[in-house]
Parts: sequence; structure tokens; C-alpha cells
Amino acid sequence: MKRGIRYVMRWALVGLLAGLMLILLCNVLVKQQAKGRLYDDMDAIPHRKVGVVLGTSPYNAHGGPNLYYRNRMSAAAQLYAEHKIDYILVSGDNRRHDYNEPEYMRGSLMALGVPDSVIVLDYAGFRTFDSMVRAKKVFGQDSITVISQAWHNERAVYIAMHHDLDAIGFNATDIRHRKSYLKNHTREILAKTKVVLDLFFNKQPKFLGDPVLIP
Repeated sequence: MKRGIRYVMRWALVGLLAGLMLILLCNVLVKQQAKGRLYDDMDAIPHRKVGVVLGTSPYNAHGGPNLYYRNRMSAAAQLYAEHKIDYILVSGDNRRHDYNEPEYMRGSLMALGVPDSVIVLDYAGFRTFDSMVRAKKVFGQDSITVISQAWHNERAVYIAMHHDLDAIGFNATDIRHRKSYLKNHTREILAKTKVVLDLFFNKQPKFLGDPVLIP
């Protein structure tokens, strides 16, 4: 009996170590491939026709303003004002009637002075993977600027590169609140692992649809 327990525990430990090694390798891979393609400096980032803002809720879990969202909108509006992008593709979740990230983002950008005529809505950006693939296959872009926090941009750029989409990222200001920071960065470690596996197994977006022209 004791021998059997030791056998199970030994293989459980092997499985745990293998899982941790996989997570580490996937995260290193994503970070290395995105290295040199992310920008914090508005003056340094090159011009791209389209900036893709990755969606999130405008409100946090307590119903207050989501600072990740606010900072992404501010970064996108500033990129447009500085002529670093010409159009803004807002890509987010719209799977429920009472929740519409693209419309929220459009309203926020217009409030920041971005004209409605340069805002394009992607209602099927259910996750970062879908947003990047759809930017290429539905919205016909060959190069983009991704707009989100740095840890998120790393994953988005990695996905884009594996779908022949030349992507750079502009890093919106991160949030240093300890609880929020730890939660998002822990989740991001697992998300980076998942996206490497998704690409390995040739995962496809939930929905593509007809092409949409960005002038």
C-alpha cells in the first residue's frame, strides 16, 4: 500500500514539474518573440494605418471605473492625435445584449476627441486570439499597432506574428494596485501558456464572417 502511494506521489510530482516547466517555456517564448516590438515612447513608435484597441470592461468588479480600460482609451486617443495611427479598430466582446465592449470604447474615444468616422468596430473580438486573427482575415490588415498594457501586448504581438500580421504594441499605462496587479499578471502567465498551445493545435477564432473594408 505504501509503495503504491509513493509511486502515485512520485508521478504526481513529475507531472507538476513538467507542467511548471511548460508554463515557464511558453512565457519565455512569448516574451522573447515580442521583444523589441513594444513601445512606451510616443515619439519613438512608427506610424501604422490602424491601431487595434483590445477590449475590456469599462467597470471593475466593484462597479467602479476600470483603470486598465481608461488608460487604453487614453493611449489610443493620444496615438491618433499624434498622427501615429489613422484608424482605430476597437475589438471586444459583444456576446450579451447588455454588454458591448466595442460600443463602450467608441463612446469613450469620441469623448476624448476621436472622430466617429475613424473608429471601426469589431464585435467578435471575444478574446485576444480572435481580435488578432480577425484584424488580418476580416479587416484585411497586414500591419497594425496593438494598444493595451505591456503584458497583454506581448501576447497579442505573438499571436499576430504567427498569423503573418506585422504587429507592434503601444503600452498603455499599467495599474500598480497590488491586488489587481497580482491577479492580472498571474492570469496572464496562464494565458500566455494557453496561446502557445492554441497555436500549436491550430485553434481558430470563434467567428470570422465577411470581410470589412478599412479605407
